[in-house]
Formats: sequence, C-alpha cells, structure tokens
Amino acid sequence: MSFVLGLTGPTGAGKGVFSDCAKDYGFNVVDCDFLAREAVKKGMPALSALVNVFGKEILDINGELNRKKLASIAFSSTEKTELLNRTVLPYIKELVIESINGDFVLLDAPTLFESGVDSLCDKTVAVTANKSIRKERIIKRDNLDEVSADIRISAGKPDSFYKDRVDYLIVNDGDADIFLKKVKIYLSYIVGGKENE
Repeated sequence: MSFVLGLTGPTGAGKGVFSDCAKDYGFNVVDCDFLAREAVKKGMPALSALVNVFGKEILDINGELNRKKLASIAFSSTEKTELLNRTVLPYIKELVIESINGDFVLLDAPTLFESGVDSLCDKTVAVTANKSIRKERIIKRDNLDEVSADIRISAGKPDSFYKDRVDYLIVNDGDADIFLKKVKIYLSYIVGGKENE
C-alpha cells in the first residue's frame, strides 16, 4: 500500500522545488495541476460543468478552455474562486485517485484541502513564503504583470490556512540552500519513518 504525502501551499512559495527533491527520494510525484489541465480538456465532463457555471465566454473559438478568460472571471473575487473550486475539484480528485501507485506518492496539490484530496494522504506538508518573494517568483515564472500577480495572490489562502491544517510547515524565506536542506531533512524523516514501521 502506498504512503501518500500531500504537498500544498500558496502560489510561488516553492512547491516545485519540493516536488523535484521528492523524486530523488523515490516518490512518485502526482502533479495535480497537470491533472487539473487534463480534467478540463475539450469533451471532458469538467469542462461542461465549468461552462454551465461561468458561461460559454470561457471557451475559445475551437471550443477549448480559454484559461486567461476563466482566470479573469474566477479570480475576480473569493466567492468566484470558491465556485471554481467546487465545480472542478471533484473531477480532478477522481484523476488523482487513479494516479496513486508506488511505495511513496507525493500529491503536489495547491488545493489539497479545498478538494478533499487531503483525505487520501497519510501526512501533509505546506511550503509558504512571504508575499513579496512569491510575487516576484510568479511574475517571472508565469510572465504576469504586477496587477495580475497581485490578483492571483489575493485569490489564494492566507498562510494561516495552511498552518492550521498541515502536519508540517516549511517556510521558504528566499535562501535556496537553506530551503533545500529543510526539504531534504523532512523527506529523509518521512522515508525513514515509513521504512522503519
């Protein structure tokens, strides 16, 4: 039976570095963002559900999801972001369940708790970082302007949301070497603990 570790945290905090490191420790990394993109492809039931909620204007001329259009609507308020999550997350959870295999599995899931995917996990961990560092990272990573970056960050949960829910919290304060060391110590503990059961 797989040991499932759930990874979450706000955008731009450093979850990607954690995931890459977990692969070195033998984890099968399930990228829930990738599965989210798969779930809303043309012809998939999740896309139909989104159109029912947000309207046909979220589709491009080929009938595929226009992500920027959906984001501009769904991230315009907390209520609409929650509506997006309630609509699409059950479909993503089905794909996540199908992807769990191997001795150690890491669910890289930004909406780990909102989706209920945490119920599949033996342990949960969050990576957080201060807003200015996160903003700088997502501007560079996603090629966003400052206003778009601020909107995306504001649509996310506060750090306290993660602190109150996870088994373990790692703060990524900007020093890459220290952060990587924290991640390796935690993964060593998880893998060692599981092996010694």
